[in-house]
Amino acid sequence: MLKSFSISVLILLCFAVFETAILSNMLFFPAIPDFLLIITLYVSVNNGRVFGVTSGFVSGLILDCLSVSPFGLHCLLRTIIGYVAGLFNKTLNMSGAFILVLIGFSATLLKALILWMISVFFPDSIVAYSLVSKAFLFELAANSVLTPIVFRFLRIFSTVILLDPEKVS
Repeated sequence: MLKSFSISVLILLCFAVFETAILSNMLFFPAIPDFLLIITLYVSVNNGRVFGVTSGFVSGLILDCLSVSPFGLHCLLRTIIGYVAGLFNKTLNMSGAFILVLIGFSATLLKALILWMISVFFPDSIVAYSLVSKAFLFELAANSVLTPIVFRFLRIFSTVILLDPEKVS
């Protein structure tokens, strides 16, 4: 389990650097896709709630260290999303692209909803998504489309990331 967690953290770090160093500097995107969210979904859905919560917390911690948002905001968001995604462990058929698009879509909506709920209590320090903004709709579409692609890419590492690798076909 420690080896799986370590490899997951290493992959999260690599994608965090990719997001912050490369994608955030592309000015023609209204928003950047959330690869750390997709990786957290992959780990959570395949390994369960405990691993999902842990990977969600670590991905949030990485983002908290790299962003100017209040410390702990991304940890809270991604821990909740990791837990919810982990509830679907061994219940979803992950072979089809449609279910993966639906997972990415739902997780992005859940992220926006949780962020909005937190912004109700802290309106001065938390900026929530506007659900009809161009940036949110782009991120929603990008996460939905990229989820099957990233899941397919992460299958390369399934023998070292997943706790039950024979489950992945």
